[in-house]
Amino acid sequence: MKKEIYLVLDNIRSRENVGSIFRTADAAGVTKLFLCGITPCPDNESTLLRQGYGGQSKISKTALGAEKWVPWEYHKQTWRCLLKLKNKNEKLKVIGLEKTKNSKNIFKYKFPKDKKIALVVGNEVRGLSPKILEYCDEVVHIPMYGKKESLNVAVATGIALYQILKT
Repeated sequence: MKKEIYLVLDNIRSRENVGSIFRTADAAGVTKLFLCGITPCPDNESTLLRQGYGGQSKISKTALGAEKWVPWEYHKQTWRCLLKLKNKNEKLKVIGLEKTKNSKNIFKYKFPKDKKIALVVGNEVRGLSPKILEYCDEVVHIPMYGKKESLNVAVATGIALYQILKT
């Protein structure tokens, strides 16, 4: 049985990251993407192209068309999106991907097999805000062994999605 995974993008800035996440979401069989806050949407890019801003959409170019068949919707406020998801799905566990004082190593964390998962990933610079973390049932992180303290959000999302699928 395929695991039901929702992916919530909180204030992602880069169109290329969004496109890459769409492509990875397709590969991992994500049920639906929720684009929140300032996260660019494929529809907005299509509108800009129709208005004569030219070129191929950066989301579309990176997603290789996945934005056309991976279900998605936009929400202005991430916390309201999470609240709506929780209210609609009693068997949903919201998991934030962020390094915090109490976050758990994603490779040691046991993702529930009997629950739907909503993975929340955050802004490339600020990550997930304390307010958004309050809506998460758990917070996990990817351990870093080098000098850098974080990964690109699209790369981190891919690692997290496949770790969820693995368990």
